Amino acid sequence: MDEEKAVPEAKGFRHEDPLSGNGGNLDHEKTRSTLPEAELGTRATYIPTDAAANLPQEHRDYLIKRHGTLELDPIPSDDPADPYNWPEWKKISNLTLVAFHACMTTFIAAGIIPAFGAIAEELGCSVQRASYLTSLQIAVLGWAPLFWKPVANRYGRRPVWLISTIGSMLFNIGCAKSNTYGSLATCRAFSAFFISPPIAIGSGVVTETFFKKDRGKYMGIWTLLVTLGPPSGPFFMGFVAYHVGYVWIFWINAIINAIQFLTYLFLGPETRYMRLNAPHHQSAFKQQYLTLQRIDPHPLNPLEFIQPLFLARHAAILIPTISYSIVFGFASVLLTVEIPQLFLPKFGFNPQQIGLQFLGMIIGSIIGEQLSGRLSDWFIRARERKVGRPPQPEYRLWLSYAGFLLAMVGVVVFGVRTQQAAPMHWNVTPIVGIAIAAAGNQIVTTVLVTYAVDCHQEHAASIGVFVNVVRSTWGFIGPFWFPDMFAGIGVSGSGGLMAGLIFGAGWVPVAVQQWRGRGWREGGRKD
Repeated sequence: MDEEKAVPEAKGFRHEDPLSGNGGNLDHEKTRSTLPEAELGTRATYIPTDAAANLPQEHRDYLIKRHGTLELDPIPSDDPADPYNWPEWKKISNLTLVAFHACMTTFIAAGIIPAFGAIAEELGCSVQRASYLTSLQIAVLGWAPLFWKPVANRYGRRPVWLISTIGSMLFNIGCAKSNTYGSLATCRAFSAFFISPPIAIGSGVVTETFFKKDRGKYMGIWTLLVTLGPPSGPFFMGFVAYHVGYVWIFWINAIINAIQFLTYLFLGPETRYMRLNAPHHQSAFKQQYLTLQRIDPHPLNPLEFIQPLFLARHAAILIPTISYSIVFGFASVLLTVEIPQLFLPKFGFNPQQIGLQFLGMIIGSIIGEQLSGRLSDWFIRARERKVGRPPQPEYRLWLSYAGFLLAMVGVVVFGVRTQQAAPMHWNVTPIVGIAIAAAGNQIVTTVLVTYAVDCHQEHAASIGVFVNVVRSTWGFIGPFWFPDMFAGIGVSGSGGLMAGLIFGAGWVPVAVQQWRGRGWREGGRKD
């Protein structure tokens, strides 16, 4: 296949906006059943799946030659620049860049955790106040993508990735040069603002690059790296803080950002592709790498900057988001941010030893991804072979139950064994609890995010933003009350309380969603 060849709109097939009411070769009401509601800023993006029978012969021949079948969901255009038509290696390499970028958002936020003690001593503040430097970034990472998403919809993902990495690099240099708490906090906030886009928009990149049958596996790669950010940051930066000082954490972050910028510049193609009402006359290479202009010509509506928040009206998005956020708050945020405050006074650890405590979360997250990504897609395909048709999205939720159970067991083991450990006598059992909880968190993450996207593909990019806002807001609040919980009922009692909250506010709502979800979705679409 010639990557450089530009294929204009399929001849004889009018790519009308399915929600414009202009007709074309597609029945308007039938299209509305496929795309139940238009999302501001994402119009004219997908060819409806049920339009395959109406494709012109030239388009059908191209898809057969490229993919070997017309059974594709979604239906690609007949343009090599269309991300669905990219070779597999190109899709995976681009996903790797975006997923690593998403990892760096939380990597940077959590990387200073082993240095809380050193930062507190250097800047003359308490360890708890030093921890707010991470909480601050969590909050900014949650809300900043509300700005970046409309910009990425209009001008494409590639310009946003380039601005993101260069901006984060500059403010990480500012962090390295800061000598007061206020200046450091300010630079950390702006660094989080610039690095934030992929943590939310990444789910949209997966959706606009991979077919639905593979989405669980590749969504799992993205969610895995997002999940690995919090433990891998302190794990690696603990060595840095101990051997060369915490200031070098910021210099290394800046160097990584510079490398990201260069890799995006040469290896990061544009994935925002307009399939309807958008002729493509340039070569595939120019469209993917050299076009720095507006992709979507529709006027920018100010409501687009807050539109992801309106997704709360969809039960298939709101319930999985809240359930996942509860698990994330305890199995990820608490088990990273609070480690110095629990282990420094109890075991007297240095920054390197604090960093090593995060190895359990890294191992648990990787194991959890192996149990969720590929297994999730296999689970759906096996059901499809058995019943002869694609199962409802709710069928995927069965796998989340194992994640909730593991998260509950993990936080209990961590809490009980941490409290039982004798002062200055560390043992590995609390870290085993962290690993178990991390595996559960990863399973819940992959299954619930994929379920939400499957239910509302038309909101794929916004779902990532909405999930991130809720998750990060909950994660920001946690460190302000976690120490009081430990002081009030002990670390052991806190483990039991967290397990109860995961069950009551996480597992039970998802079970209700699985029971009633199809009826709620179909009832809403009929309305």
